[in-house]
Amino acid sequence: METYSTAGLPTMGRAAAWSALYATKMSRGGFTPGDQQEPFDAELRIGNLGPVKLARLQVDGCSFERSQSDIMRSSPRMYNFLLQARGNSTFYHCGHESQLQEGDFVLCDTGMPHYWLTKDASTTIMVRVEPDVLREYLPTPEQFCGLQLGRAVGLTDTVGAMVQSLTDQVETGNCAGHEGRIARYLLEMISMSYTMGFEQTTKGSAVLWQRRNDIIRYIEDHLRDPELSPASIAAGLRVSPRYLRTIFSISGERVSAYILRRRLEECARQMRNPAWNGHTLTEIAFSWGFNSAAHFTRSFHEQYGAAPREYRRQ
Repeated sequence: METYSTAGLPTMGRAAAWSALYATKMSRGGFTPGDQQEPFDAELRIGNLGPVKLARLQVDGCSFERSQSDIMRSSPRMYNFLLQARGNSTFYHCGHESQLQEGDFVLCDTGMPHYWLTKDASTTIMVRVEPDVLREYLPTPEQFCGLQLGRAVGLTDTVGAMVQSLTDQVETGNCAGHEGRIARYLLEMISMSYTMGFEQTTKGSAVLWQRRNDIIRYIEDHLRDPELSPASIAAGLRVSPRYLRTIFSISGERVSAYILRRRLEECARQMRNPAWNGHTLTEIAFSWGFNSAAHFTRSFHEQYGAAPREYRRQ
């Protein structure tokens, strides 16, 4: 079991130093403390269970953002099942916003941007798996990325307790000699929990969901481009507009609606972020691909029930 913490890092610039350390052990990204006046504390414990990596992350109130630039400079993609073991947090990924309470899961594809926020001290346990290994148990993980799996759904509570217990045992070395078999059983249980939890909403083949994920990845990469449209996406991916609509329709949302929703979500997130207090609403909107202040204001009000200026003030 490897253990890392902020204890030995300097107080000044501690979050940046921790981000650099975390990038070498888990994923590249940036930690931002919620309280800039207090020293930021965090601890990461990592252990291996056969082909699975278990990691326990304890942090003070903070946010973590993995952007496209982080992904471009990082190691190969992995899938991360995040268990909210203590506290509450919000996770933004693949166009979804998940409010996580203790015992809830969310699946993250490290090859796509994501943002995680906790206002108070939080503990997250991560079950980290390579894509080829996970697909043996969960053939279409793409369809679950960013979706909250509540602890009260199906076997989720049982799986959550199992993950916490196994993490404790890996830390003490009690699984030695049986890691492979235990990992297979764990992945079977996680797969069953997701299948039971989303059986009413899943449809489409593995190929269709992988292609849809390619579309989402393209959209996220070009979300700030004012010229982004279904036609430009189809041209960029070298598919017909009709095929693009067919692939994306398995989620029940139109491509243009997804683009607008994601832009509004990013604008709202920056409006809530004190670091952006010095920027005007127009600057924020235009930085996310809007080219009309009137269209942004109207669309924002329809989405959030308040004008942008009022939303920011609240």
